Amino acid sequence: MKERIAAVDKFRGMTIVLMILVNNPGTWASVYRPFLHADWHGYTPTDMVFPFFIFIVGTSIFFAYSTKKSNVATYKKITIRSLKLIGLGLFLGAFTLTFPFVKDFSEIRFPGVLQRIGVVFFITSILFLNFNWKQLMAVTAVILVGYWVVMGFIPVNGIASTFDRAPNNLANYVDLKLLGTHMWKDDYDPEGVLSTIPAVASCLLGVFTGQILRTKRQNKITILMVLGSALVLLGHAWDFVFPINKALWSSSFVLVSAGWANLILALIYYITTIRKVQFGTIFNYVGANAITVFFLSSFVGKLFGLIHVGTANVTLKSWLFTKFYVHDFLPAELSSFLYAFTIMSFYCLIALVFYKRQIFIKV
Repeated sequence: MKERIAAVDKFRGMTIVLMILVNNPGTWASVYRPFLHADWHGYTPTDMVFPFFIFIVGTSIFFAYSTKKSNVATYKKITIRSLKLIGLGLFLGAFTLTFPFVKDFSEIRFPGVLQRIGVVFFITSILFLNFNWKQLMAVTAVILVGYWVVMGFIPVNGIASTFDRAPNNLANYVDLKLLGTHMWKDDYDPEGVLSTIPAVASCLLGVFTGQILRTKRQNKITILMVLGSALVLLGHAWDFVFPINKALWSSSFVLVSAGWANLILALIYYITTIRKVQFGTIFNYVGANAITVFFLSSFVGKLFGLIHVGTANVTLKSWLFTKFYVHDFLPAELSSFLYAFTIMSFYCLIALVFYKRQIFIKV
């Protein structure tokens, strides 16, 4: 059991490391294409990172709550953890260096990565505690098909809804009505209200993978490989009528991302558990304090963008990047990547120190 959790922990750590890497380029003007999100439809490796983490949240829910009872004490723990995640996300969105260190209310973005994790964790945990696996499969199917029907066939302001960006996109329409100015951009929010619903399906698919890993069957790797391949193929087939799109968290995107997550997790499990080959131990260290490391990287990264230095009044991030990474002999994309790699390495080092000192901060 510990080995199985170790494989999941390693995958969780990998996603956090990639999150930090793609979120901290030296400059957004020069980034290698694989480290950028797709312009709209389609996906890049970067688009897979967040759904991978949501998927692993589901797998962890299975391990953590498969022996828990559906009672008030369990619900209390789930609720508190969810509120902590949402609170941390709101703090990141509201914090500023100007007294009283909170943005004007109209400028605060309500959705966010940690907020979505908190909401999805809460809903999925409650579902897991109250339904059997057949019922959960039915719920997952209803979410995916229902989201497609809602997004594709409900008109917006009397105009047929499309899967393009605003104005006649139902997800954006709902966000504008409910969130107003509290969105990432006025034409869409990648962690919006409506698109959080299919994210629950991503988490539930992770729950099913946890159940596969828990079984005593010897062909777990084969099952995960077949399941992963089937989900990727089905997602790409669905793409013809419901485009793969991270911003909308489309049903096809859910299937494709969960498919790749199963394939990668199967590979990690095979290498570490079946072949007994140890690699990337640092990912285990990061995975053991995943939310803490991610929050620290997000908060410090925001500080680097808020603090200004020198007579030119440039941000601390811009100053560090220009001073130490911009050189005539380096391509701009490589300079930007090296900055991000340095930031990522720093937080891996923090994770290592935490792990060696047996510091595990549970959010």
